[in-house]
Amino acid sequence: MFFHPMDILIFAALGLAMWAQSKVKGNFEKWSKVQASAGMNGAQVARQILDQEGLHDVKIERSKSGTLSDHYDPRAKTVRLSDPVYNGNSISSLSVAAHEVGHAIQDASNYSMLVLRHKIFPVANFGSQLAPMLLIGGIFLEMFNLITIGIILFSAAVLFQVVTLPVEFNASSRAKDQLVKLGMISNNEVSGVSKVLNAAALTYVASTLMAVLQLVKFIMIAKSRR
Repeated sequence: MFFHPMDILIFAALGLAMWAQSKVKGNFEKWSKVQASAGMNGAQVARQILDQEGLHDVKIERSKSGTLSDHYDPRAKTVRLSDPVYNGNSISSLSVAAHEVGHAIQDASNYSMLVLRHKIFPVANFGSQLAPMLLIGGIFLEMFNLITIGIILFSAAVLFQVVTLPVEFNASSRAKDQLVKLGMISNNEVSGVSKVLNAAALTYVASTLMAVLQLVKFIMIAKSRR
């Protein structure tokens, strides 16, 4: 009753997600030991790219959440960088800083997928919290309508993750382009930047795959209960 055939694929996706996380940490640590030829730290790189794009109003702050807590806050128009990225002058530091600035550029240019993600977020956030309870309750109580509502809410959360993929890949692409265009990395440093950014992107792919498989599982369960 508790095992479903889809669980095999879900566990495989979970394994991929765990491997991706270790890959992110490993690549960040590896390339954090390689100093970029530009000799700039992450905060300086972020500021220069922002100014180049005319985003003088976007602030740069240290993140208070620890390593790999880097993010862009669209409400505060602020790029927040962890200490290793803010102060570091390694390939990893520059890659992560440029990636977060990529999100700021997306925000300023009203990048369509980012706009869509912002619109979906409230429903997705609500759905991710309520859907599991509705689905579990519906399955055990054998209430098809409850399961259906849970699937609809969970679908919103899955859609959010799917939309996040192009947002993250686009931010990484913008980051690499800006680093090259502004001469912040040399040609032989591009591969290092790609490895850092690609490893991070893989975590989003793995988590999205797991969410999609879970959604398929719930739909299959719902059909079997009709």
